[in-house]
Amino acid sequence: MINQKGIDALCLDIFAKEGILCLRRAKRRNMERLTLACGGSPIHSIEDMDVSQLGFAGKVSEVTLGDDKFTFVEECKTPKSCTLLLQGPNTHTIAQIKDAVRDGLRAAKNAIEDKAVVPGAGAFELATSMYLRDVTAKATKGRAKIGVQAFAEALLVVPKTLAENSGFDVQESILKLTDEREDSGLAVGLDCFTGEPMIPSDEGIWDNVRVKRQCLYLSTVLANQLLLVDEVMKAGKQMGKKPAMDDDPNDPMMGV
Repeated sequence: MINQKGIDALCLDIFAKEGILCLRRAKRRNMERLTLACGGSPIHSIEDMDVSQLGFAGKVSEVTLGDDKFTFVEECKTPKSCTLLLQGPNTHTIAQIKDAVRDGLRAAKNAIEDKAVVPGAGAFELATSMYLRDVTAKATKGRAKIGVQAFAEALLVVPKTLAENSGFDVQESILKLTDEREDSGLAVGLDCFTGEPMIPSDEGIWDNVRVKRQCLYLSTVLANQLLLVDEVMKAGKQMGKKPAMDDDPNDPMMGV
């Protein structure tokens, strides 16, 4: 029995004599997870208790790890929730493991909800940049062509950053990727170990669709906001200036 509130000492003794494990002061979020893991539903009154409200777990045990005690609820029939126990030599390592696990779970969740993925290792940005430069820019007229070319060049920041962080020559790496993309027509990415072009799909390197979509959306919005700030600052400087007086030769105050 697990209770969110306190349990009287006499009641605990009676439960212990009957071989019933009781836990008190459980957090609400843990109670919600137990309901998903073991089934059943929370009971607010003994008078409303029914067999259908009870959950099931094949094994419940208390384990001591270091200075902390944990209660393990295992062998559930239809578990829809679980807890991951992460162990490490120090707090920094545990925090890194926790971030990696959270990123992996979130990436898997996004892929399942999107029902699609895109090649990683800078392949998407390279292909999009080349398409904008070779197709869209040629079909665009006027000053808008400059914006398309600037956007295409900005997309190459991702493969350039990968090459720079891996210790390879940025310009040479981009030229290799571009040549391989033109020759093969495949989604080509950068191998961070060798610096050579490779096929991300063959290596199992993928990115989430919603992450790429959100990056493209946020980049344009932030660029517009930065340009707007520049315009506001420019207008503020002009408002602070005193208007220049026209020199009228017929003005009697001229030269005074």
